Amino acid sequence: MKEIHELDVYKLSEDLSDLIWYGFDKWSVKAQNTIGYQIIRSSDSIAANLAGSAP
Repeated sequence: MKEIHELDVYKLSEDLSDLIWYGFDKWSVKAQNTIGYQIIRSSDSIAANLAGSAP
């Protein structure tokens, strides 16, 4: 069985999180304060939830 870090879905979730983090500084302050912080927390939690559910 593969380790969690080897799974494609985990790698994709990490890539998504990175893209959001890199783009965050380009957003307006209003966008950062309204949806920005929530989408960062949400995208970061995808990989964390996958890792937490691994046997």
